[in-house]
Amino acid sequence: MLKIKVVLGTTRQGRFGEQPAKWIVEKAKAKGLDVELLDLRDYPLPFFDEPVSPSMKKEPYANPVVAQWTAKIAEADGFIFTVAEYNHGPAAALKNAIDYVADEWHKKPVAFVGYGTVGAARAVDQLRPIVTEQQMAPMRTAVHMVAPWALLDEKGVLKTESFDASAEQMLDQLIWWAEALKAAREKDVPAIAAA
Repeated sequence: MLKIKVVLGTTRQGRFGEQPAKWIVEKAKAKGLDVELLDLRDYPLPFFDEPVSPSMKKEPYANPVVAQWTAKIAEADGFIFTVAEYNHGPAAALKNAIDYVADEWHKKPVAFVGYGTVGAARAVDQLRPIVTEQQMAPMRTAVHMVAPWALLDEKGVLKTESFDASAEQMLDQLIWWAEALKAAREKDVPAIAAA
């Protein structure tokens, strides 16, 4: 069974991200995936301050929170990031969480569920080259929840029906890539070396 981690990419008080994160967790579980929600609030990472780059580290991280975060990333076969858009970019907490890890991200796919004024389209577009540098495979299809505050029912719960089709397509892509890359990692197929 493929292990997928859904990363809730914001930590601020009053955040909206819990609704799309819990929704995509249930959609992914319905596809038969082993899904775990990783809330960045549960991993209070300091801003990156390590003496060496994650790609150069030889020893495990001394900070127990960072070590725990890195271990969780290592467990996964693929990821879904829930993405808010702050000032045309992703939240600093998500970027920092990406920066703390290197090898554990490599050769794994990542999909995006964005929400906000433009469905976090600009933030997702900024994340694509970042995750590519981490040797991840970003999915082409994403879920973009445009102005989700206008889609709440009388109890304040997000109405998600209009996002079901894009979620299905995104999850199908994620599963295909997760299976292919897991098989390659298990065969220890080396990545193409940088020129």
